[in-house]
Amino acid sequence: MKSSIRRRRRAATAVALGSVLALTATACGDDGSGGAGGKGTEGSGKGTITFWDNNGGVRTDIWKQIIADFEKKYPDIKVKYVGVPAASVQSKYDTAIQGGGLPDVGGVGTAMLAEIAAQGALEPLDGRISKSSLNGKLNEKFLESVKSASGDEKTYTVPTSANNGTLWYRTDLFGAAELDAPTTWTKFYAAAGKLTDQGKNRFGYTIRGGEGSIAQALDATYGQSGITSFWNGEKTTVNDPKNVAALEKYVGLYKKDTPSADVNNDFTKMVAQWDSGTIGMLSHNLGSYANHEKALSGKFKGIPNPTLDDGTRVQVSNPVDGLGLFKSGKNKAAAWKFVEFAASHEANSKWNRTAGQVPANTEAAQDAWVQASEPTKLAAEALNGASTKIVQLPYYLPDWNTISKADNEPNFQKVLLGKLSAKEFLDTLADQINKAQADWKKNH
Repeated sequence: MKSSIRRRRRAATAVALGSVLALTATACGDDGSGGAGGKGTEGSGKGTITFWDNNGGVRTDIWKQIIADFEKKYPDIKVKYVGVPAASVQSKYDTAIQGGGLPDVGGVGTAMLAEIAAQGALEPLDGRISKSSLNGKLNEKFLESVKSASGDEKTYTVPTSANNGTLWYRTDLFGAAELDAPTTWTKFYAAAGKLTDQGKNRFGYTIRGGEGSIAQALDATYGQSGITSFWNGEKTTVNDPKNVAALEKYVGLYKKDTPSADVNNDFTKMVAQWDSGTIGMLSHNLGSYANHEKALSGKFKGIPNPTLDDGTRVQVSNPVDGLGLFKSGKNKAAAWKFVEFAASHEANSKWNRTAGQVPANTEAAQDAWVQASEPTKLAAEALNGASTKIVQLPYYLPDWNTISKADNEPNFQKVLLGKLSAKEFLDTLADQINKAQADWKKNH
């Protein structure tokens, strides 16, 4: 049933895309309406440009600061700011691609990049980057993630920041138990067991069983197996025997060293539970630092996800945020100046300091605030480290979000509850991914 639904969805997308192309060919053209089909122009490099913030409300204040700095440097350019909530930005882009009204510049992360680029709305930026002040100053692993997510290995968005998987742990509980920091998977499992006392409602770890569970489970799986590629030819490595064994060990923590309520935990419940209880460790990302600082100041630390015993760190790709330049823009020269400015050392550092994320600009990543914020510093070092291997998740697949969320989050809960084996779960996931990859290859 689900595969037929996906086929209908793809068919509907193809029809819609055909309609889009027909509309833009007959109606939009180069009339400045901002549809995907417009070729746009370089323009004078002056005048007004429109910028869509893809996390409006949350990051509005810092973007307005950066825009003010930009307009001070370039008084002949004015930036019209439009804040779009993260939950609705994909649909807003889709509507504008079909009916016109795309911005000159917009926030485009890797999770939505492929769909927008596939409709011809974004301009490839490789040539512009190579000739700009950003050349050689953007994190190479972030660029790899952007190219991988595009589906055609082109750079359609200039990376500005990335989150990173973080293992938060209670330093007070670790100290009392005389445990080393959980820097390796061996130490992680040892700590999970030693910190658990079910009779006193104390647990070594909290596992994510609700919404958003798949990417986190895959991070733990690949992190332990040491497999460094999502693909082996045209088949996924998701259900490789090493990954099966790794996932079996990870889900084996449930109800033994974790609370039973974890089966329904999304990140909000998981973070609140860790902050208020006596749980030793939590896997999340840099985004929850402020919550922990408020609840547990001085009693916790955050480190990148554990390494193998030999020091090798394998982790799945985290979404990379960035700025895209739209093909239909009538003043690309001015729009590019804004992208270049926003991704430059000072502006990129200022934005990421507010967000608590890892700067894409390698000079910004060396700034004092990064070095002073231990979780961010360690995340930056991990993302730049020679011993870090990043498994690129296939964000470019049209079905990826459906497969990794609606189709398999309930299945992962069945694994935790012992109603489905880790092998059955991964075999099902692999079959869906392989079919999605085969469908994608037919059209590329």
